[in-house]
This record gives sequence, structure tokens and C-alpha cells, in this order.
Amino acid sequence: MKTMRIFFGFAALIVTANLWGQDIHFSQFYMNPLQQNPAMAGGIHAMEANINYKDQWRAVGAPYKTFALGFHMRYEKKRSQKGFLAGGVNFFTDKAGDSNMGTGQGNLNLAYYVKLNKYNRLGGGLQGGYFQRKIDYSALQWASQFDGTGYNSSLPAGIGPGQATFTKFDVGAGLSWIYNNTGGDIKVTDNHDLNFSAGVALMHINRPRYSFVGTDERLPMKVVVHGNGVISLSESSKMAICPGFMYYRQGPAQEIFVGTLFRHLLSQDSKFTGFKNGAALYWGAYLRTRDAVTAKFIIEYAGWGFGISYDINVSSLQVASNTRGGLELSLRFAAPNPFMSTYGADHSRY
Repeated sequence: MKTMRIFFGFAALIVTANLWGQDIHFSQFYMNPLQQNPAMAGGIHAMEANINYKDQWRAVGAPYKTFALGFHMRYEKKRSQKGFLAGGVNFFTDKAGDSNMGTGQGNLNLAYYVKLNKYNRLGGGLQGGYFQRKIDYSALQWASQFDGTGYNSSLPAGIGPGQATFTKFDVGAGLSWIYNNTGGDIKVTDNHDLNFSAGVALMHINRPRYSFVGTDERLPMKVVVHGNGVISLSESSKMAICPGFMYYRQGPAQEIFVGTLFRHLLSQDSKFTGFKNGAALYWGAYLRTRDAVTAKFIIEYAGWGFGISYDINVSSLQVASNTRGGLELSLRFAAPNPFMSTYGADHSRY
């Protein structure tokens, strides 16, 4: 099938790279669409709200804790044959290490989608916002405070600490493609989905200064390539395959995240009475190359989705981490109900 070949071909373009990332990342990236690409505003659902929490590297030392919020919606008063405008906001906070080095950022997102035909649409988006970084110098220890036998906090640090906090403006942009085989028409059959989304984004386009000590160090631009799919096995089956991938490259660092989930459709919404709520279970695993295997589980009920995942560390750090990577939780509300293939929502998307 041509659409499936396009999707998997797009994924194959990025599987020859290596690992690592500098920005925050979520294992359940599909539950935080604006964090990966501003063009995803309004792309899948007419309205969507997300909450994400990640607790990472607790076994190694002070854990890295990341919390994110997002909300986006389409701005359309009536069904349009040409396209629609969408917008949203997203926020995150991240705290890492003994020094409580923290980053907080808030963004505004604006996207516009053009309907190529009944089943395909193409969107472009812009993102602008501010981030703030801060650090607690009092929690750090310096080589000059070693008195020959051990650490002595009364000795001077031997280095003049820089600013403890700074704020900078940040800009990003992206493109996305959405395929939905329902074409906005109401379907009665339960398991007939063939949905894909893919996109590319460029973040930190303005390369803001990123130094506590006043140097000209700048945050490298980040390239993001991503894709997801929902492929029903047959109308007589309640199963579907949900592959996905995410690729980041930021300066010399890069990361590949690829895997699949399996969906079991428990029940479909009533298309006529509205009294019966749809539900589905998803389970599966992703591989973050040279870093971790992530086990994932999601439950959807009506417009709600709850996800839980755990990163099992498989890198050389597992000697210290004892394979324990990070727990991640996510909560999503989408409207209209993703189990109803009416105009304004794709059919049963995780």
C-alpha cells in the first residue's frame, strides 16, 4: 500500500544515526505533541490537553524530574474544504542533579493545515517563547575546597560563580503530514483504521545564548523527525499495530527512538445513541538506541488517555543505575472523542 510505504520509508531514513540528546525528552512523545513539533497543534484532534511527568536516574544520584503541560485546539466555526488554523501553548520545567540546575520554558504555537484531499492534510507551524535557567551554586563542591584529606566547605571555591539565573527568547518551526482513512466520515465498523502522522521540526532557530558565566556559548539548533501510525489488522479483529519513531539531532548529540505498540479495542462508542463509551488498551516497547528499552502501557476511555512507561537502562551506565532508568506518566484529554470518526478528530489515535 502506497501510504504505508511512504511512512516506513520516512522512518528508514533516520535509522543509521547514533544516540544522545541535550534538550528534555519524553519516552511517551506522542502524548506531548507540541514538545516535538509546533505544527502538531490541531493536527490529530480538534482539541487536546496533555500532562507529562518523568522521574529519571534516581538510582544514580539526585533524580532528573521533568513536568510538562500542553493545550492546543483548532479555530474553525464550520467545516472548511480548504484548511484550518490552530494554536496552543506548552510549558515545561526540568530540574537536574545536586545543584538543582533547572530549566523552565513557556511557548505559544500557531499552525495552519491545508487539506490536500479527503484523506491527507499538510500543516506548518511556528513556536515562540521564553526559557529560564537557574542553578544553586551553594550545593556545588570545588576542587579548591579539597584540603588534602577531604572536602572542606570553609575553603573558598576558587572560582567566581557566574549568574545564578538568566532568561532568553526561543524560536522553533515545523511541518507535518496527517493521513486519516476515515476522511471525516462516520463509520459503523469497529476496526478499520489506517492513520499516519509524520513531521520535521527545527527548534532553537535563533540559537539563544546558554551560559551561566557570560560566555558566547549558544544553544545548538535541534532537528526533530517523527512519525506514528495506527494500522488495524482487519475489521473482524480488535487488534491494531501502532508503530512510531522519533529522531533528534542537536549539535554533535543525536538520539533515535523507535518501536511499536499493540492496540486491543475493548469497545467502540455508539455512533447513534452516544450512551456507550469506547475503550482501548495499548502495550509494547520502544528502543532508544544505545541507551534504554522502554516498556509502555496506555489505557483510553472515551476522550481520556492515561499512559505509563519505564525506561530500562541498557547503556554502559547500567553498572551504576542497575538498569533502572526512569518512570514516566502521562494524561491526555482529547475532544471530540477519538473513538468517534466524526469531523474534527482522527479515528482512535494513541
